Amino acid sequence: MNHTNPNAGLRRLLVVVPNWVGDFVLATPALRAIRSVFPDVHITFLIRPALRELLDGADWMNEVLFWPAGKTRLLKRQGFLGLAQQIREKRFDAAALMTNSFRSALLTYLAGIKRRIGYDRNGRGLLLTDKLLADKCGGKYVPVPMTRYYNAIARYLGARDLPMWPEMFTTPEEEAVVQALFDEHGVRNGRPVVVVNPGASFGSAKCWLPDRFGRVADALIEEFDAVVFISCAPKERDVAREVSASMRNEPVVLDRPLISLGPLKALVRRCDLLVTNDTGPRHFGVAFGVPIVTLFGSTDPAWTETGYPNERQLMVKVPCGPCMKRVCPLDHRCMTRITAEMVLEAARGLLAQRPASTGSR
Repeated sequence: MNHTNPNAGLRRLLVVVPNWVGDFVLATPALRAIRSVFPDVHITFLIRPALRELLDGADWMNEVLFWPAGKTRLLKRQGFLGLAQQIREKRFDAAALMTNSFRSALLTYLAGIKRRIGYDRNGRGLLLTDKLLADKCGGKYVPVPMTRYYNAIARYLGARDLPMWPEMFTTPEEEAVVQALFDEHGVRNGRPVVVVNPGASFGSAKCWLPDRFGRVADALIEEFDAVVFISCAPKERDVAREVSASMRNEPVVLDRPLISLGPLKALVRRCDLLVTNDTGPRHFGVAFGVPIVTLFGSTDPAWTETGYPNERQLMVKVPCGPCMKRVCPLDHRCMTRITAEMVLEAARGLLAQRPASTGSR
């Protein structure tokens, strides 16, 4: 290795990208920085198959590999050891691990990648060659905006121009799906589009009450003639239907068929307001510059802070929070104390600022 420039001779780089939708979006500034500092390096992403559509339209990478889907056997070609062998055959010079998992470090070690860069966490330090240290105080990790956290990896790789703003892309095919929805449900210039996102893959502790989402949606329909779309992931159908069932007016529940991540990006890009829990689609809104009302329960906003000026964050301080738990062991007081009127006040203010018509529609 060249000790004055450890990146000398780097021709093939594997980037293990985050596994959660929101974390992936927050990592995009680092992905852009790595691509910029290595324009001629062959960059391969390793990603969960469920997140594939997040890459549509992007130019951060040359190639994509996927983690094994489902509970494949350890020794199968498509399993963990098979993936390690597949990666070994590609002869990567280095791996940048944006995940904190022991599994990702073990994989790159078994794949024989000589330089393995990542945070020294979860007992994987011996598997890394280049170790970054996360901020700690009193034995606990200090909340740091994830964009800054990921950018530190890009900086270690030599990037100096480190953007802070997430970026996302859409394809013509994804935009066509949304246009068909707009045509079907009477969206036209002058009618605001509101996307309500009441679920959260992380767990129920992140979720505001469905009937309150419904009250907010009803008010926006009646006061602004809004067209309300309720989005949901496969495991969030029931909560989306519960929101709809609580309403006086009829929203568009995107459950038959489910809208996938690609068209969801395009829908958020073209909406006038996003009302959401602290979950993945929230970060689509930041990337596309959409007005957002975000409801925080168990999670600490400091981890995902971007400084986005067109977001209104609502959180009620409680002695037990933010606890970062998936399921509330008490009475969900952090969410029940956020009233519908609090959310409506923020939503009304953001919608009042919108242009008289939306020409992009």
